[in-house]
Amino acid sequence: MQKISTVLAALLATAVLLSAPIAGAQDAKAPDAKAKAASPKSEAAKGKDLYSQSYFDFMLKQRTAQGQPDSPELRAAVRDELNTRELLVREAKKQGLEKNPAVKTEMDLTSQTVLVRAYMADYIKAHPVSDDQLHKEYDTIKSQIGDKEYKVRHILLEKEDEAKDVIAALQKGEKFEKLAERSKDTGSKANGGDLDWNAPANFVKPFSDAMVGLQKGKFTTTPVQTQFGWHVIQLDDVRAAKVPGFDEVKPQLAQRAQGQVVEQYLRELRSKNGY
Repeated sequence: MQKISTVLAALLATAVLLSAPIAGAQDAKAPDAKAKAASPKSEAAKGKDLYSQSYFDFMLKQRTAQGQPDSPELRAAVRDELNTRELLVREAKKQGLEKNPAVKTEMDLTSQTVLVRAYMADYIKAHPVSDDQLHKEYDTIKSQIGDKEYKVRHILLEKEDEAKDVIAALQKGEKFEKLAERSKDTGSKANGGDLDWNAPANFVKPFSDAMVGLQKGKFTTTPVQTQFGWHVIQLDDVRAAKVPGFDEVKPQLAQRAQGQVVEQYLRELRSKNGY
């Protein structure tokens, strides 16, 4: 079920807050019991529900799925909301709002959303991703990560000559952290160029190749060019890679794989229909 719009939610909240005094006022008047008994509002007030059982079951299932315990209080709240909705819908129809072009368009789009969501849920259910596929994806990612992680620093410069000047300063004994103030990488310059622990796969190839070729505590003696500029790289430390186990990342792998299944289906659907 589509979430209630902000406006309708506000109306519902107002209606619930006002329901007790309105009912009391009607009871106080009570000049025409027969007329009141025939009124939909009176029916709801007297305990006659204005909604179908399927509506109640669906909303109750939604609420319990969200973590709310099934209780008399929850059932009463669902009942009140559904009755209030129906009363508001009837009032809106009296004003012909369902014929308003903007309202009708929004209702149609909401209906489309529900239908599309149901269809795609069925499609995913009919095209499950096997554990074998997930294991293969896991092994691929694991191989890309490698068996080592590197704690590395860098200084990113606009020009090669600027990078050479930094290297010359390092060779004279100046501190890497101080020289990192020249870096145009604003994300790392404040931390002395520190990029923390990373696998080689997290960097573009020229950078990662230079990084893994360094000895611990050493820096590159020639500038390293990437599409971002010219780098001076220093390797602080190396350790065995900490790769999470398959079961730990299985939910994320499944979500990613299902997304790829859906993307492939949508590409085929568009192509088949000339889009």
